Formats: sequence, structure tokens, C-alpha cells
Amino acid sequence: MKKVGIIDVAKAAGVSVSTVSLVLRQKGKISAQTIERVQAAIADLGYVHNVTAANLRASTSNLIGLIVSDLSDTFTLKVMTHLVQALEQQGYMTLLAHPQDEEAQLTQCLLAFSRQGVAGVVFLNANARRQTLPEALRQSPLPQVVVSQTQINDPCDLVMRDNRQAAALATRYLIGRGHRNIGYIGGELSSLIREQRLAGYRLALQQHGLPFREEWVPACAEETDAARLASRRLLESNNKITALLCHSAHAIIGCLSGIYQTGRTVGKDVFLTQQVSLVGFEDMLQINLSSPAFTYVSSASEEAGRQAAAVIIGKIQQSHLTPQRITLSGELVLRESG
Repeated sequence: MKKVGIIDVAKAAGVSVSTVSLVLRQKGKISAQTIERVQAAIADLGYVHNVTAANLRASTSNLIGLIVSDLSDTFTLKVMTHLVQALEQQGYMTLLAHPQDEEAQLTQCLLAFSRQGVAGVVFLNANARRQTLPEALRQSPLPQVVVSQTQINDPCDLVMRDNRQAAALATRYLIGRGHRNIGYIGGELSSLIREQRLAGYRLALQQHGLPFREEWVPACAEETDAARLASRRLLESNNKITALLCHSAHAIIGCLSGIYQTGRTVGKDVFLTQQVSLVGFEDMLQINLSSPAFTYVSSASEEAGRQAAAVIIGKIQQSHLTPQRITLSGELVLRESG
């Protein structure tokens, strides 16, 4: 059987080869009727567009490489979902890489991307201790955008969440509800996310004339049992505490157990001394299937994905653009726990 080519499609649709090419590449000002005729001819003839060959001829690519450092990180997964959707809407496809070793495997990953002809790279950083880019990324000539939960000090296109704003927003909300004794549970001492959130928490307390107490912000490992022990000890030694900010999903689950073990319950009525209000920092579906549903500050993951897609496409089309640093604020979602 003869292989169907673009010339065959053009003849069947009654248009020029260049018009078919523009329709396939979604370029130019082509009427809706013409697009329909070309698409109908493509369907009737069974024509398969060879994107790779077209890219080679045009010296362009519709491939974007995604480098994911942690596939178990909730924020990263949500950003990736919205990022891929936004890229696909603009005609781009993605290649996913998950290098285990930061330097050797990352170097190989970037080399493989180059051989595949990717137009750019998005690095989804989930390392809460990272302040600089891996050397392999700094040396790569590929256009790149970084999505991170923390500040990256290297000059780069960066989309990040505002942890300081999120904690300040949550703390001010609790103060507005009448809480004056608010703790913070979780996050390891070396976590930049914890450091940034505590800065926002401290700022909100100061703005309302409330003291910051170091003993009310215990750090702990990212484990449910560690958060349970930390929250239980905090509440047992400070029974005036009526609200807790929870660093992570582990912290929320651990705090639930710790609160009940001290004979108290979760709720948002500050005037019932046995109740403790809980506020988290992202929507965790597996937790909110239970009761009570948790109040949280959104992680802005959907907007982060859209912004990263827009920035990498802009970087590909205009490589001379000055690096952008986009900081996204979260929104308070009110539910039953706070």
C-alpha cells in the first residue's frame, strides 16, 4: 500500500501543500472551513504527521523535558499535572525524567533530552533544603524553568510558592478567630520551607502584639508518629494552646492523634477549651475524605503549572528574555478544622 503523504492530503482537500503544513503546525491565519477540509482529508486518507521529521526540517521542536526530583511529593505531582495540561494545549509534548543521582544521572538525562531534540526543560524541585541549582543544570545550554517550593539563589527563571505569605495568612486568620496561643508542628530544622513559614508566622504574631515562643514551634521528622509525639508533648506542657499550624500531611495526621491522646478534640470553636483548631498548607484529598475536613492555605500548584508552561514557551520563542522570578500566593480554604 502506498504511503499517504502531505501532497495527497493537499489534493484531497483542494488546498496547497503549504496550507496543509500550516494546519498541521497550527500556524497562520487559516479559515475554519479550510481547517475542517484538511482535517477531514487527513482522517479519510489515514495520514500520520511525522512531528519529529517536521521539527528537524524547521529546526524547531514541540518537546519539553520534565525533570522531577521526587515523584512522591504532593506539590510536585499537582504542578506536573497542570503543567503538562497547559503545554499540551499549546501543542507541546513532554518527556519525563526522574534521575536518582543529582549529578551523574542528571547529566545523562540532559544529554538524552538534547539527543531527543527537546526545545526546553522544566525542573520540578522538591528538595526543601535546596538553595542552588545542580551543576548539570547550570551548565546546560537548554532553555529552562525551575519550579520550587523554596527560593533558588542562582539566576534562573523561577516559579515558586510563597511560604511566608501562606503562614502569615493562616496565623492572621486564627488570630481573627480569637486564638492567642498558636503553635506550629513539623518540618525538620534544616527545611527552608519551615524556616520561611515560621518567618510569616512570627510576623503575624508581632503585628498583633503576640509573643513568639520558640518552644511552641517544635521541629520533627517527616513522619506521622514524630508529629504525634511532638503535638502531644506540646499540648500536655502548654494546655492554653488552642490552634496549631501543621507543616505537612504527616503533621496533620500526627496532630490528630496527638490531640485526641491529650483528651481534646479538633474544632474551630475557640471558646471550647477542649477544642484545637488545625490549619494546613495544601489540600490533601486523602485526609479531607475524613471528618473533620481540614482548613488549609492552597499551594497554588495549578497556577504554578500554568505559569511554568507560559515561561518555558516564552523562553523557547525568545531566548534573550530576562529571567523571571514569579512568586505565587496561596488562598485560605475554610473547612471544619479551623
